[in-house]
Amino acid sequence: MNKLKPPVNIHEHYHAHVYFEQATVELAKALCEQAADLFNIKLGRLHQKPIGPHLMWSCQLTFSSNHFEKLIPWLDDNREGLTILVHGLTADNLKDHTDYAYWLGDEVELNLALFRNA
Repeated sequence: MNKLKPPVNIHEHYHAHVYFEQATVELAKALCEQAADLFNIKLGRLHQKPIGPHLMWSCQLTFSSNHFEKLIPWLDDNREGLTILVHGLTADNLKDHTDYAYWLGDEVELNLALFRNA
């Protein structure tokens, strides 16, 4: 977990983006499916291409603040080296992916220009 900025539960709703590549697609798929089942949260599509600001392949989990305290440690304990971006959902996409962004694993580059040009 990123020691500089640990995830904090300050928003009503969140996304978690699980990043993967060809060698880890099955691991990411299993992690996302298990999280969705265990915590009864919404599982998005498994994108095997960059999409939106995400330059790596990813899968999105959508959850609320009442799942945060149990889900985030579970994701961190079970990610097996995968990187996960956790961010709040507000009306400001740029802040969501910067100021309100937390990383489980290594931070990866995002295409923030999408939000700056909006």
